[in-house]
Amino acid sequence: MRIGVSNRHAILSLPTRQRPVPARGPALSTGSYWINDRRLLQKVRYYSGEKKAPILTVFIGGNHEASNHLQELPYGGWVAPNIYYLGLAGVVKYRGVRIGGISGIFKSHDYRKGHFECPPYNSATIRSIYHVRNIEVYKLKQLKQPMDIFLSHDWPRSIYHYGNKKQLLKTKSFFRQEVENNTLGSPAASELLEHLKPTYWFSAHLHVKFAALMQHQAKDKEQTAKATKFLALDKCLPHRDFLQVIEIEHDPSAPQYLEYDIEWLTVLRATDDLINVTERPWNMPENNGLHKRWDYSATEEAMNKVLEILNHDLKVPCNFSITAACYDPTKPQAQMQLVHRINPQTTEFCAQLGITDLNIRLQKAKEEHHLCGEYEEQDDLESNDSGEDRSEYNTDTSALSSLNPDEILLDEEEEEDSLVSTHSDLNTPSAEPSSDQASDFSASFSDVRILPASMTVSSDDTLGSPVGREGKPGEARELEDGKDLAELPLKRLSDEQEPEQRKKIKRRNQAIYAAVDDDDAA
Repeated sequence: MRIGVSNRHAILSLPTRQRPVPARGPALSTGSYWINDRRLLQKVRYYSGEKKAPILTVFIGGNHEASNHLQELPYGGWVAPNIYYLGLAGVVKYRGVRIGGISGIFKSHDYRKGHFECPPYNSATIRSIYHVRNIEVYKLKQLKQPMDIFLSHDWPRSIYHYGNKKQLLKTKSFFRQEVENNTLGSPAASELLEHLKPTYWFSAHLHVKFAALMQHQAKDKEQTAKATKFLALDKCLPHRDFLQVIEIEHDPSAPQYLEYDIEWLTVLRATDDLINVTERPWNMPENNGLHKRWDYSATEEAMNKVLEILNHDLKVPCNFSITAACYDPTKPQAQMQLVHRINPQTTEFCAQLGITDLNIRLQKAKEEHHLCGEYEEQDDLESNDSGEDRSEYNTDTSALSSLNPDEILLDEEEEEDSLVSTHSDLNTPSAEPSSDQASDFSASFSDVRILPASMTVSSDDTLGSPVGREGKPGEARELEDGKDLAELPLKRLSDEQEPEQRKKIKRRNQAIYAAVDDDDAA
């Protein structure tokens, strides 16, 4: 089976003659189709049904979303015909290929909070709404069955040590400080990478194409050690590597439509009571004597029960429905306040599975405790002003904490996403790269096309670990007196100049967005 992997909305916004259509497979997007740009009108046409995506597209959300619309589908659903959103976290199957993903980016000060945000958003919740929460990571960590493909928007932390790190820093020199101190990327995603060990992991967010091969350690001698092929893609602009076509093994006898994953549905049922819709931080159940139950993994009996509930029909219904009035450019309207909607897709899914709609819980909590107004007093405060890190991770990162001249930032989030990390975290679990892992990896993504130089993995870079050899430039090391480098104040480790300060909103891609599709011109 051939699939197309893209960063953000690349496949759907290409002109017709340039649009590559992967044969016999879906398109996977590691960013959001619903991005606020000059082609908003094109997205409305897919939503209204005027246009239909030519191939099945499965995507996750990032950090520039129509959050009010995606919030209607916390467990996933169709945002337009043939375009499926995986939800806050989710797992589906297509032709026997298991595809999982987690939406959003990591921010430690929101990680342990519940999903308390709801429209209308204020200056704080409009950002925190797309921050990853521990409940989603916890659910995914209950999975035991093998994962073929996993999607995340930001990179798993430490993954850069398993690819051509030298080339990465040459392309994105402003990542150097965080790479050398192992603070770039999401520690939550790294935790999932260690647990799920998928065959492929696709990401976006850092606006650079990068490949890596992570060899996992086998738990016992009888098991074969698994490996994950990681691929991140560049942003969707001319002459940038934002698209990759990959051949994936599939089951020829499996249905040629999207299916629910029975293990994931079973986990959703089991963890339904764990949902938190308050701003109060809390920890997930652990085997520490404080919780009656801490294992929510799917048993054979529980999965059979879910199959009976669904009448052994795992097909994802094509039940997309329009929940908001479609934009009409001929009838301009004044800006309207966002409304907290209940989506019929989510209502149907929850009723069938026997779980509660997250948005219904949120609305009830809002009515009882005025929950959504709790943040209004903090509008002018940064959510981490207290200096207290409430997460189990000691770093606050969105994987874009370095100043990235390529990033198009919303003005309400510029200050938060342009901060440079001032802590290090060398405790994120990761396996040491093996000496032979890069021998033939350069061909692993080249079944369809020849890789550019940015995808080539050199052995000396792949062998570089978070704690490298003394004296080698560009790598972290332990000092002679035994002090860890992380204990020293961070400073810039190269002679390159800091990127120039940018305006609040950059429109580098204005020219391409202003172009008209061939079919529209016709």
